[in-house]
Amino acid sequence: MRSLSLRLYGILTWMLQPLLRYKLRQRARTEPGYGFAVPERFGHYDDDAQDAGRHDWFWVHAVSLGEVRAAGILITELRRQHPDLRLLLTHGTATGREEGEKLLQPGDRQVWQPWDAPGPVARFLDHFSPRLGILMETEVWPELCAACAERSIPLVLANARLNEKSLAGAKRLSWLARPAYASLTAVWAQTEIDAHRLVAAGAKVSGVFGNLKFDATPDAQQLARASALRELLSKPVIVLASSREGEERQLLEVLQRLYSGTPVPRVPGAPRATMSPIDQVQWMIVPRHPQRFDEVAALVQESGFTVVRRTNADGEARTGTEIWLGDSLGEMALYYGLADVALLGGSFEPLGGQNLIEAAACGCPVIMGPSTFNFASAAELSAAAGAALRADNMEQAVAIALTLAGDPARRGAMVDAALGFSSSNRGATARTVAAITAIIAADAVRRVDDDNNALSA
Repeated sequence: MRSLSLRLYGILTWMLQPLLRYKLRQRARTEPGYGFAVPERFGHYDDDAQDAGRHDWFWVHAVSLGEVRAAGILITELRRQHPDLRLLLTHGTATGREEGEKLLQPGDRQVWQPWDAPGPVARFLDHFSPRLGILMETEVWPELCAACAERSIPLVLANARLNEKSLAGAKRLSWLARPAYASLTAVWAQTEIDAHRLVAAGAKVSGVFGNLKFDATPDAQQLARASALRELLSKPVIVLASSREGEERQLLEVLQRLYSGTPVPRVPGAPRATMSPIDQVQWMIVPRHPQRFDEVAALVQESGFTVVRRTNADGEARTGTEIWLGDSLGEMALYYGLADVALLGGSFEPLGGQNLIEAAACGCPVIMGPSTFNFASAAELSAAAGAALRADNMEQAVAIALTLAGDPARRGAMVDAALGFSSSNRGATARTVAAITAIIAADAVRRVDDDNNALSA
């Protein structure tokens, strides 16, 4: 029997479906991917009915870009150990779906995550009947969790994390969140801190496995390309990586002041002789979201700088006021490999920061802003390892980056620390796959027992 709170939640999400359709139409004007296969979001699928309901789908839900990349590491190992795996991959964002398409093999399916209302969720589960559901990182939805529990579909939360802000929200909505977390078959946290927060939200944490992203291997071809390009450059590169709205403007305003002759603030403990002159550094911006590439390019030009985009660059730096724009997807290893120092996007606005693990794997020192609550543990560990430094604001971050760019010895030490930090935190994939395999085996036994009981009845 469903609780009153879940029934009320179901009525609310059912009523909000027209609003979701409207928002998707609006979003599709700037991001066409949101207008693709909209009926899937409501549990309607255009495929052969005989391909549905086969009980052999490995369902992985990776809402957006970061979750897809973590899921890709897990899926690769799952395929190795389970060669007959048929992947059902779901997403919530257009960038996630675009990136997830790269993970598909013949026989796999990719659809949108069903809207968390009773009708769409029921139709999704009726159509696919997955043998197992793997939610990546944070994606816990009340209706979806309840429906899987009612159908005895094992549903796990892998690479799980929960920050303080999200925990506070879960506590405010504990009448919904606590039953959803409690219904999960297993929860595997990234860190002990995440585990404590997840337990406080109502989850039964089955293990602390680490972060899957540490097991990612940077693209060797991209790193080789970056190394070759670095040989051609006459000056160090500083990148604002995975930048979010507002951060590009912050950086450009600091650079405007520096180019106008305003002195660079001195970094405590660093002699002025190590400061790299502003015109001896190549600046690069890589926005987090592709829909903002044109917007950021226009902003660079409005700020008085020349912009050279990755998608049409000729590879030659022409002036000291030129800023490179990384306007491509899936090339972060190239950008980190090319950079001497990275400013961490999402950390200079109150957004919680982007993940710095990929930067560490590429041996790129990181300067973090004050906001890193989304990846607090990784940020603290990387700083403790000497792979990253903290800045109070963008101006201080630029000053620190210039110091590092002009101090090869100190930068070299941070490169070594970053690579060591990356290698010492691997192993989450093997632990997660072993746990998934155990759940699959236990569920297979349960199915046999259920069948036998049905026959004997």
